[in-house]
Amino acid sequence: MTTILLHGLGQGPESWDAAAQGLEGEILCPDLFAPVRGGAASYREIYQTFARDCQGLTQPLRLCGLSLGGILALQYALEHPEGVEALALIGTPCVMPKGLLRVQNAVFRLLPGRAFRQMGLSKGEVIGLTRSMMDLDFRGDLGRVSCPTLVLCGERDRANQKAALELRAGIPKAELAWIPGAGHEVNRDAPEALAEALRQFFRA
Repeated sequence: MTTILLHGLGQGPESWDAAAQGLEGEILCPDLFAPVRGGAASYREIYQTFARDCQGLTQPLRLCGLSLGGILALQYALEHPEGVEALALIGTPCVMPKGLLRVQNAVFRLLPGRAFRQMGLSKGEVIGLTRSMMDLDFRGDLGRVSCPTLVLCGERDRANQKAALELRAGIPKAELAWIPGAGHEVNRDAPEALAEALRQFFRA
């Protein structure tokens, strides 16, 4: 069985290195930003590339995503229910906080370009990507997620705790677990605890 681990904004595939060591089977950690580097970065383009790549794999798949990666995994599970065996969503919102994104983009515009290097995208690409996500809203679709789903959230990730509760309430087969001591970047803050939670979920 193939498990795909999807990183968040500000991360790259290497953010999964420690957690991936504790998982079983074939593990893929794609670089989500590769399709948009050097061009007009948009959520739509990232999702279309991801969905196309998934279609080229033996399915069903196990999808696990953090934040942006979780949004991609959620949309794919909604549009290709037959292609997803299990879904794990970490620190994932089901609707974009427009006000927060606008404030975030205003701050981004004031930062020097070098501040964005660790994200793997340029300053303009990051601002374009976040702007393209403002209208995403999956709240009305959560009831159509048909596969077993594990909703995870770091114990210190206060910004996404409400979203975690919304996902658990809206997705029919969803379980919710908190990762002790972790903030938003659970894959970096608590990779061993995350791997154990995923192992137990996928085995079940």
